[in-house]
Amino acid sequence: MCLTGIDCAGGTGGGGVSKINDDVLQNILGRLPALTFASATCVSKSWNRVCSRFLTRPKLASALSLNPSLHEAVKEVFDKVLSEPIRPQFAIAFIGVQFNLKETHRLITEKLGGEIPIITNAAGGIIGVDAKTNVLREVKWELGDEDGPNCEEYNTVSNLNRGIVLVVGFVPGLKVAAVPLIRPKKGNQMAMVDKFVIDIMNYTASVSGCTSPTGIIMFGDQTIDMKPVIAKMDHAMPEETTIVGDASGSFLFGSGDSSHSYSGDLYFFDAVALVFARDKEKSHGIGETQFYVTLSTGVIPFGPQLTAVSVRMKDQGCSWLSASMEGYHEILGGQDLLDSINEVMDQDEIDESPDLYIGVTQHRECSIGSVQLRSATSLAFYEVLGGDNQYFVVDGIGIKPGDSFLFYHSDSETASSSCANVFEDLEALKTGSNGKDHRDVIGVADNGPKKEVFGGFIFSCHLRGESYFGRPNVDSDPFSLNFPNVPLAGLFCTEEIGRDSPGSSAQREGQEPSFGRCCLHVYSTVYLVMSYVPPPLGL
Repeated sequence: MCLTGIDCAGGTGGGGVSKINDDVLQNILGRLPALTFASATCVSKSWNRVCSRFLTRPKLASALSLNPSLHEAVKEVFDKVLSEPIRPQFAIAFIGVQFNLKETHRLITEKLGGEIPIITNAAGGIIGVDAKTNVLREVKWELGDEDGPNCEEYNTVSNLNRGIVLVVGFVPGLKVAAVPLIRPKKGNQMAMVDKFVIDIMNYTASVSGCTSPTGIIMFGDQTIDMKPVIAKMDHAMPEETTIVGDASGSFLFGSGDSSHSYSGDLYFFDAVALVFARDKEKSHGIGETQFYVTLSTGVIPFGPQLTAVSVRMKDQGCSWLSASMEGYHEILGGQDLLDSINEVMDQDEIDESPDLYIGVTQHRECSIGSVQLRSATSLAFYEVLGGDNQYFVVDGIGIKPGDSFLFYHSDSETASSSCANVFEDLEALKTGSNGKDHRDVIGVADNGPKKEVFGGFIFSCHLRGESYFGRPNVDSDPFSLNFPNVPLAGLFCTEEIGRDSPGSSAQREGQEPSFGRCCLHVYSTVYLVMSYVPPPLGL
């Protein structure tokens, strides 16, 4: 590689490297695209030293393209993402389902190489800054009237479900690996959930000296019930580990680490976790990267508290329940119960036609391998599908007789109000205000360095978006208005994984502790904020 006027072999073309002041060289190198910058680090020791100045702070680069041509769309996002210096440490891509998943993953891996973890996930919509216009867009693909005045170009037949948002990240001080949840194709075809959790903890211990990851971004297969997986991870992982993601997608991944590579001929991959763990060999001149999670909920509880009396699984993936009111022995007929619930909604003058769920409080014992963990209480949501004279039917399994539950319905006003709470939450994160509530979470010391937000992810329910709220960018505004020009990427998904951070608005204003913590949400938007605290002066 050779830059104009500079002999890269160390000669004196145009004056030579020795004639260039380090500050001038830093100015020049800082303008290079990522791949050229990577080559520049190999020119000489002095160049490598100057280049290293750019590599002490974390960086997230992201871009969105709605070009209906897969190859052109991938080129557009790479041109944008790699237009500035970055040393890729991981990559995540969200794509429309009309883009070939295998070919997209191949193109991304071909560009970045197989030495870093790469995850490509199909989505019902994407969120990001357009590579061509630099405008933040929430794109939810919905086929509509092409001749209608409000039909977006991306929702025409030829463009529907075609697009990509690409994220490339560099997080010095952290190690990153993709750890899969495997299920044998032969023999006992059960997902190896305990092994999955142990693999995450073992990887973390090998690079950081402890078993507590900083954060996990997860992707689950749409054919797999992720409730028991997420519940076990919530029980096993320490409180400070953030967990976010899409529980019901379609993904491909490259681990970037041979120790986590498994043959697709022998195993199904039910999920993959992108694990961020502190690097025990981090130099003193590198600060700390921190993750913070909060969420906007879009469901509201109503009606009396009920108890499951009997639970049957007549159809694959569905549960048939009978129930009684707490304190009463009479068993309520399924359809009669649903009729009563609908009457309550009518009395509350709910104008929209909401989706109906039950939120089930589950008290469960938990173990990882031979290690018995503490018993834990969690809140799990199940969509209500209908009923007959004796039972009502919900989508999903795992409910036991004796579990208590409430009915919930979707509510756009609750979602809007919750987004406003998230805005205030992130505003406090930005300013370091509300110190009593946020001091430990934000990491803002009285006289210490201030936290700098460098990127974020959004995982939003596919039933939200402009068509739900009646206006655009409601879900992305809390982040983008607080952190303008900070890279942001996201997707619309079916089940949102979100383990909110201690002190977040979601925890302060959420359910009573007795209901348990919910980590797998419906009608919600989960926000992951990535920030950096510089090292103390003098290091």
